[in-house]
Amino acid sequence: MKKLIYLDYASTTPVDKQVLKDMKNYFTIKGIFGNPSSYLHSFGINAKNAIENARVNISDIIGSKKEEIIFTSSATESINLAIKGIAFNYINYKNKNIITSLIEHKAVLETCNFVKKLGIKIIYIKNSCIGKINLNILKKKITNKTILVSIMHINNEIGTINDINQIGCICKKKNIFFHVDATQSVGKYLFNLKNMNIDLLSFSAHKFYGPKGVGVLYIKDNKKKINLLPLIHGGEQENGLRSGTLAVHQIIGMSTALRIANSIMEKEKKRITLLKQKLWNGIKNISGVYLNGSFKNSSPYIINIGFKNIFNKILILEMKNIAISTSSACNSNKYYLSYVLKSLGLNPKLIQSSIRISFGKFTTEKEIDYTVKKLNLIVKKIKKNYL
Repeated sequence: MKKLIYLDYASTTPVDKQVLKDMKNYFTIKGIFGNPSSYLHSFGINAKNAIENARVNISDIIGSKKEEIIFTSSATESINLAIKGIAFNYINYKNKNIITSLIEHKAVLETCNFVKKLGIKIIYIKNSCIGKINLNILKKKITNKTILVSIMHINNEIGTINDINQIGCICKKKNIFFHVDATQSVGKYLFNLKNMNIDLLSFSAHKFYGPKGVGVLYIKDNKKKINLLPLIHGGEQENGLRSGTLAVHQIIGMSTALRIANSIMEKEKKRITLLKQKLWNGIKNISGVYLNGSFKNSSPYIINIGFKNIFNKILILEMKNIAISTSSACNSNKYYLSYVLKSLGLNPKLIQSSIRISFGKFTTEKEIDYTVKKLNLIVKKIKKNYL
């Protein structure tokens, strides 16, 4: 097999052909290209209607009200708006805190680092050796000074799944806002936010075969009023929370992508589960191989593995036509020791020997067979030539 094999779907996904087809109707003079804020002519009205239809479609799929959907440029922006939006209400108050975990995405951790400089304390919950949050510790850490809990659903490096339903219940009992980074789960897992104790939820389109550059922040509309201060000021779009002309084509693309992902979700999850098992079965007997996180309590779309005494970047270079990664894409331009793997208790040498493989809807059984064969051969080659 000489073609390139893509196994880095946790980083980004290719745009679905139907998504691209739908998006093409929103660019040119013959399409719906108008500014959705221009209410006085049909060009703007048609664009506005397209956006609202997309908003309804997305809200129906994730089980929310359409008014609870705010369009942003990315999950990163959504996360920033959620955390900073809450925190900015308290920057003049001492002794307030936000609780998060040590293995959140950089978008959460760096945003928390920013609000920390404003005087809000950040409390980090340690995770287990498989990357799961200890709920008993979380309960103990929440006090009347806590203003927000932010915990991801699925970890982007090791795939470990946190029980966001239980965490939501804890936060509800304590009357604390709960934010979830659902970047690795929306489009892959069913959500019904009407029945979940989640106040804020972030995700982006390019993780489920939509375009890059568009995301969502869900803001629960209930009696416990969530008052977010905006990060961007201007034309008062998105209920004044996110100013700027809306990218109609991007929003349409996200809506179509989520609709398609939702329609094949369960069937696709079963297929990917079998592919992940097939990969692990084919390499688990390689001498020195180890699994990071948990195979059982993890997303079928992500597996993080290591090969003792084999430097991961050498392994990746030797794999040549197979695209895999060492960690999160947001850190790929810098070599560093993964803080996620470090939190599991791995020493530097084991971290430097670990790789992430992630699967998607274009992954085939033949590609997995080839990858298994290649990994077995390359590990033997490296051990022979480098060790």
